[in-house]
Amino acid sequence: MTDREVHLPVAAQPTVDALVDYAQTAEELGYDCAWLPETWGRDAVTVLTSIAEHTDSIDLGPSIVNTYSRSPALLGQTAATLQEVSDGRFRLGIGPSGPIVIENWHGREYGNPLRRTRETVDIVRQVLSGEEVEYDGENFSLSGFRLRCEPPEPMPPIEVTGMGPKAVELAGRFADGWHGIMLTPDGARDRLEDIERGAELGDRDPEDVSVRVGVTACVLEDAERARELARQHTAFYIGGMGTFYRDALERQGYDEAVDVHEAWQEGDRERALELIGDDLLDQLCAAGDLETARESMERYEAVDGIDAVWVSFPRGANEEQIRETMTALAPDDE
Repeated sequence: MTDREVHLPVAAQPTVDALVDYAQTAEELGYDCAWLPETWGRDAVTVLTSIAEHTDSIDLGPSIVNTYSRSPALLGQTAATLQEVSDGRFRLGIGPSGPIVIENWHGREYGNPLRRTRETVDIVRQVLSGEEVEYDGENFSLSGFRLRCEPPEPMPPIEVTGMGPKAVELAGRFADGWHGIMLTPDGARDRLEDIERGAELGDRDPEDVSVRVGVTACVLEDAERARELARQHTAFYIGGMGTFYRDALERQGYDEAVDVHEAWQEGDRERALELIGDDLLDQLCAAGDLETARESMERYEAVDGIDAVWVSFPRGANEEQIRETMTALAPDDE
């Protein structure tokens, strides 16, 4: 059975308490895990600590903390601490993010993201083992220290974000899980082949790599408004967040993603929105009335190899719309 999880809003929320309340609501509704993205708003660690203190059973973790702004050792310390605070409910999601965020916000050079991610996974795993960390890589060399507290039991899984075939292959080879976004069900099937190839290279069983796919969801009484919010969200990511999302869709056969990106970059937002037709919207999102959205979620959950599907929310959705969507697509309502 495929888990149904919630990806807390990526857009700015009024308070930390609002995010905690979303997580509590998700727990009450039966969602299996609450994921929190870290972008350029509140840091994920502080918010997740508060969520852990105010929930009891729902798993939790960052959908991504980037591999440039914190050292691998600090990520290991953080994972150990949050595993303790949450009584074993923590999952660590890491990834390189992209050059726009890393260079323009964190002021770090965005170089060789795949190698950096692989080394980060290796080092975090050593830190969490409680053994002395000895590592000599291209990006990091560590020696002579071990975690100065009891190692977490159980060790939290280390899951990796990635969009391109090589990034997904890396997850299959080295990580405990993979997070995918901006994927149609067929696109997810293609990336599962990358997981299998990576697992084979790492002499691992693909079944040992959990797979999670995020779906932008919006279910409102006003179905057209729900679709408008999902369309705006999709256009922003294709057009305004570098080239990763554009390239991911082009790989899946949606050449119009190139035109969306160009229109957005030229400042023609209206044209960018028009280029996202109903077919692409329906393949990528679960948006509109309840029946349409449920059918979309079920198409992802029917893909053999996907372990969990995230209910994610458009960046323009307000608190009422987020709650309406979360309630409509709750696993207990299925």
